[in-house]
Parts: sequence; C-alpha cells; structure tokens
Amino acid sequence: MDKISFGYQSSLQAAAFYVRYHVFVLEQKIKPEWEFDYLDDKKRKYFVLFKDEIPVASVRYQAWDQKTIQPDRFCVLKAYRNRGLGRKLLTAYEKQAKKDGYIFSQLTAEVTAIYFYQKLNYQIISDVFLEDGILCQKMAKKL
Repeated sequence: MDKISFGYQSSLQAAAFYVRYHVFVLEQKIKPEWEFDYLDDKKRKYFVLFKDEIPVASVRYQAWDQKTIQPDRFCVLKAYRNRGLGRKLLTAYEKQAKKDGYIFSQLTAEVTAIYFYQKLNYQIISDVFLEDGILCQKMAKKL
C-alpha cells in the first residue's frame, strides 16, 4: 500500500535522507557533503512516499521565491522506478504548493529525467549545465 507523508518531523526527515542517500550518494556517487546541505534544517518539510512502510521516494519542499516552489532532491529508489510513484509524489507536492499559494514550480532536472518532467507539463528554460557532475537543465511550469 502506498502512503505519502508530508511534514518536518525528524522521522520523516530520516526517511527522506534514507532515499536520498541511496539514490544520490550510493547510486550517483554524489559526495554526501554536497547532497546534505544547509537547507536540510529542522524546519524543512519533506514529502516521502512509503510503499508497505518502506520509504521509496522523496522530495524536499522549498520555495524559490514568494510565487515559485522548487521541488528539490526529488528521487525514487531504483527498484521502484517506472511504477508511477514519482508522478504520484510530484502531483501531491504540486497540490500542496497550490494550497500554500504558489503559482509556479521550477526545478533542476537531470537530463535523463527531462522526458518524465515534460509528461507532467514542465518546460525546459535553460541550456544544459553540469551540477554535482551530472548534466542538468532548469524546467518550470505554471501550477
């Protein structure tokens, strides 16, 4: 059974960190000190998708500015990809953002994930650039 949780509780942050560590540090070889930054404070909110009580996807909830939300550190464990879980989590994220008064969503997408975001109506708004050793592009959409 899928369950999406949202908040800033330390247990939820730990679940988000678990997913991020597996995806970004172990799988993509990003240095832990780059992955876990000053934005991961005790007041930061996270979305985590649990499948049968196991955290399998997460995204950090943060604003870009007063009108724009920035889905950040969005990831799904490798064994759970291509099952619609990422779409489900990002949709919940955007629903919360609209409820909180945000009008736009802007994110940094790995080039390999561009098609995923395009299916969710995100548009490319930058040239390709290198971030933490990974090719990326900025994308945005109106909520």
